[in-house]
Amino acid sequence: MRLRNFLILLLFSSTLFSQQLVKRNSTVVEIIQKISADSIKRNIEKLVSFYTRHSLSDTISQNRGIGAARRWIKSELERYSRESGGRLKVEFDEFIAPAGPRVPKPTKMANVIATLPGKIYKDKVYIVSAHYDSRAGDALDSTGFAPGANDDGSGTAAVLELARVLSKYEFDFTIMFVLFAGEEQGLLGSRHLAKKLKDSGIVVLGVLNNDIIGNTEGGNGIVDNTRVRVFSEGLPISRDENMLRLITQVGLENDSPSRQLARYFKEVAERYLDNFQIELIFRRDRFLRGGDHTPFNEQGFPAVRISEMNENYARQHQNVRTEKGVKYGDLPEFVDYEYCANITRANASVLYHLANAPHPPQNPVIKISELEYDTTLKWD
Repeated sequence: MRLRNFLILLLFSSTLFSQQLVKRNSTVVEIIQKISADSIKRNIEKLVSFYTRHSLSDTISQNRGIGAARRWIKSELERYSRESGGRLKVEFDEFIAPAGPRVPKPTKMANVIATLPGKIYKDKVYIVSAHYDSRAGDALDSTGFAPGANDDGSGTAAVLELARVLSKYEFDFTIMFVLFAGEEQGLLGSRHLAKKLKDSGIVVLGVLNNDIIGNTEGGNGIVDNTRVRVFSEGLPISRDENMLRLITQVGLENDSPSRQLARYFKEVAERYLDNFQIELIFRRDRFLRGGDHTPFNEQGFPAVRISEMNENYARQHQNVRTEKGVKYGDLPEFVDYEYCANITRANASVLYHLANAPHPPQNPVIKISELEYDTTLKWD
């Protein structure tokens, strides 16, 4: 990424973060009141009913496997579009996943995308996303029971609910509601889409990726339904020597565009959700783990990961079973639907303000002059 482009992202994200919302926007209050925990619960239970959503599972069956799941997701988004007067463009984003460690042979996969075109900036987009595939204990087990209620049925249900509610409103910038395939096989769907958008010239101004947002009882025994984590990278993955020189000279190690997006998420969401805190985690992701925001970081786009406060590994990537009195498996009974709805409300409030914010300043630079007490920024 060139120095000028980095400054554009830095100044834009700093401008967003500094906006002071002196009162709650009445439209946002209306939107978050429409978000339903019951609707999220129904959608998670429907996703679990497909038995497995493994990316290599059945694509022909009408009621089992990844194929049935993605067709149902698409049909739901199409229903939301009809209910909003046809305002959503719903499509499969198909691609061939190459053979690799978790894909024995080249395999057709499909992201599911609903696009809400902006009134002004149709080629500049914000993305809210999750992955709809699931897995059991063995990453290559494409036939076993893999309910995926929380990982990532919770995120998928949140994105569906956001599409249902937000499609009835207008925004200056385009919003894409994206459900990725192939996350459990190596971030395949998100890597495909991030490169596709980059190559097409579409500007992705920010990605809110929701992955594992429904559990409130951690494996550490802590129960917490009042906080959610937002992960963000510090040093951008996509950088060159000029950018590194700028980061070093100006002290921008903690001010990347993704990190500023995370700060903005906290600033806005906490204004609308009482007794609910956004915890900023200054890492790209959890230790030794990954998510669908990372391929967008790799392409130079601001992107963050939103995840529950305390994870429970007995309920992730596990075969459903009971051992020594402990129940294992990613089952609906372990999802706190009101907590998931609150995280969905946080996403909605942030998306509304992002997608109606001013356009980012063009060609910003730091004015070089004599030693001053102020830093002067200039832009076209």
